[in-house]
Amino acid sequence: MKDTFKHKGLRQQLVNVVKAKGIVDEAVLKAIGKVPRHLFMDSSFLDHAYQDKAFPIAADQTISQPYTVAFQTELLQVNNGDKILEIGTGCGYQTAVLCELGAKVYSIERQNELFKITSKFLPKLGYRAKKLIFGDGYKGLPEEAPFDGIIVTAGAPFVPKPLLGQLKIGGRLVIPVGNDVQVMNLFIRKGAKEFEQHELGEFRFVPMLEDKN
Repeated sequence: MKDTFKHKGLRQQLVNVVKAKGIVDEAVLKAIGKVPRHLFMDSSFLDHAYQDKAFPIAADQTISQPYTVAFQTELLQVNNGDKILEIGTGCGYQTAVLCELGAKVYSIERQNELFKITSKFLPKLGYRAKKLIFGDGYKGLPEEAPFDGIIVTAGAPFVPKPLLGQLKIGGRLVIPVGNDVQVMNLFIRKGAKEFEQHELGEFRFVPMLEDKN
């Protein structure tokens, strides 16, 4: 697993692209510049690793477009030590970005194949989430709640109520909602039953899987 000067140079170019698209949080940009995205991808896509595009990974899933990762992460407003729940570990790229920001990451993955790969792979790169869980993201992680932030990295057909309920007061939920095309939503918890909602443009994600059992 090599991370060469060439890779680092390509990452800096990617940071410049993401910045030009409107990402202003310097901590997020620094994290994008540090995580070796090429190591999270199939070797056949290595030449494309630092393009601002999504690419296929195992289990018919994708590694998200870097701009999308940066956009969602910026909306979370992560502070060092924040407790963050991630729904959809995938290949672990978003997880690694959150770890670079100093977050205590709890991440749930529904695809067992991906869960097995990523739970072994992330520690090899030095990214140690607090917990990686194989489970149903719609239910969240009540035993570890409340969270400073929750990020959903798959397209949800609706907003799962458990996720809203597991936010701290002042906590932020970032979730793409919709079927074929999703609208990025930000929910900020203002009180026990009060939430401020913002809709922030259209994105495309793989569907969020539900446990039907």
